[in-house]
Amino acid sequence: MQCLQNLFSKVKGITLAQIVLISIAFNPQLASAQAAYGSYVGAGVSLGLNDSNGEGRQLGGVIAARYKLQEIPFSVRTQALISGSSSAIVPTVSYDYPINWQTDAYLGAGLVLPVGDRATPVGDKTSFALQPGVDYSLPNSNTVVFGNAIFAFDAYRNGGGTAISVQGGVGVRF
Repeated sequence: MQCLQNLFSKVKGITLAQIVLISIAFNPQLASAQAAYGSYVGAGVSLGLNDSNGEGRQLGGVIAARYKLQEIPFSVRTQALISGSSSAIVPTVSYDYPINWQTDAYLGAGLVLPVGDRATPVGDKTSFALQPGVDYSLPNSNTVVFGNAIFAFDAYRNGGGTAISVQGGVGVRF
């Protein structure tokens, strides 16, 4: 009985704020999923879906890079779309939303920077772009599978219009 009295006399001095802090610190349900991977470089295919005169419908390659900013859900991404004699660079900053330990969905915003005068899968002039996508890290490996779309607004010199391309590929984490 004396043992219980000693315990209650010690517990009696704990404030409500201390109880709340202790319960938060030891509550595993408050932990949020963070992706188990970070930065990567990769390569894959790119497909331009539309434009006003058919020039943007191109099949080509993509070189992708992601730099994951630590402790905040943002990344800096760049994709180089290479198709025939045209190419474009698309740098974006993305908000990354972890779906589970291997998968991130994201939405990036940035610019399309065409190289040269020919139409690319994402237009033929500098334009604003939105880039939704998904990154999936294969379990127990350094391999990342990525897929995304690029929506380039007012992307063509003659007639404006929105250019849309889809990309997919495989990367290596670093």
